[in-house]
Amino acid sequence: MPHLVVSITGHGFGHLAQTAPVLNLLHHLHPGLRLTVRSNVPLSHLRSRIHAPFAHQPGEGDIGMVMSSALDVRAADSHAAYCAFHENWDARVGNEARLLRDLGADAVFSNVGYLPLAGAQRAGIPNVALCSLNWFDIYRHYCGDDAIANQIHAAYANAGVFLRATPGMAMPTLPNLEPVGPIAAVGSNRRGELQRHLKLSREEKLVLVSMGGIANRLPVERWPHIDGVRWLVEDKWQTVHPDAIVLESLPMGFGDLLASCDALLTKPGYGSFVEAACSGTPVLYVNRPDWPEAPALTGWLQRHGTCREVSREQLESGAIAQELFALWASPVSAPPVPDGATEVAERLLRELSRSDS
Repeated sequence: MPHLVVSITGHGFGHLAQTAPVLNLLHHLHPGLRLTVRSNVPLSHLRSRIHAPFAHQPGEGDIGMVMSSALDVRAADSHAAYCAFHENWDARVGNEARLLRDLGADAVFSNVGYLPLAGAQRAGIPNVALCSLNWFDIYRHYCGDDAIANQIHAAYANAGVFLRATPGMAMPTLPNLEPVGPIAAVGSNRRGELQRHLKLSREEKLVLVSMGGIANRLPVERWPHIDGVRWLVEDKWQTVHPDAIVLESLPMGFGDLLASCDALLTKPGYGSFVEAACSGTPVLYVNRPDWPEAPALTGWLQRHGTCREVSREQLESGAIAQELFALWASPVSAPPVPDGATEVAERLLRELSRSDS
């Protein structure tokens, strides 16, 4: 049985949201495929998204960026973390190559850690990158163009292919870039079941509040009451508000909740934006003006979904009633088709067949 080693960064949940539909489709097309997932994403969350059987190893192939919230990058701390990660880079790549050989990897699939790609290249193992961003462009934006940036770029540029999910950054310096379509796991609209469970009237609105897997607690307990609006919030926030509902207490997963709600309140992030658009769920978002991926995400959602922007001050204070009702009065777009997972799965199967030959 061919063995695909998969690296998924833990910097937010959008990387898993892109990767999981591909792995689920691969298992459907090739049930004998062995999967090893290397990631520091919590195992419970990996299993909630990846329905194919897989072995798990903790580990990261990148630094991501050090964040103080879901919206704020700590550039100096990020640079220090990169300097530590890239110290003795050649030896680190050699160790990665040996680990991949010991695992018996027939191919490496990374979203979007560059160390596994560099290790696979050193070991002569086929390797494929997938993401809507890359850490070369992100690092260079915050930390400058230096030897570390060159090492990151080489790992991406020498991959068999870099599959750029739509929507995504332009990535003009990558010679092996191939765009693919949107990738999303679309849930089922179970609104009637949700209304009965919560004893809601038909007029009441449900707003799912999610910041995309990066620790950031919103002060929902300070938000004003908005007639007819209920907030679905994470249990770990421990929110005390008469209109708040703990989303984990509900009898359905995140994807079905997203498809069953009246709006998503979030920040620009691949998984949040694309899954909401493909589910036909309107989005109210606070922008990230300094994040290089944000323009591609917000521009795509404005063309393919229903959305409005709020300021960070509005988000903190909860003064968003006017924007919410304007969002619900907006014309509804036809949901886009998430066909990118099929393109990626087919490319990975070609790489695996090449490794067999």
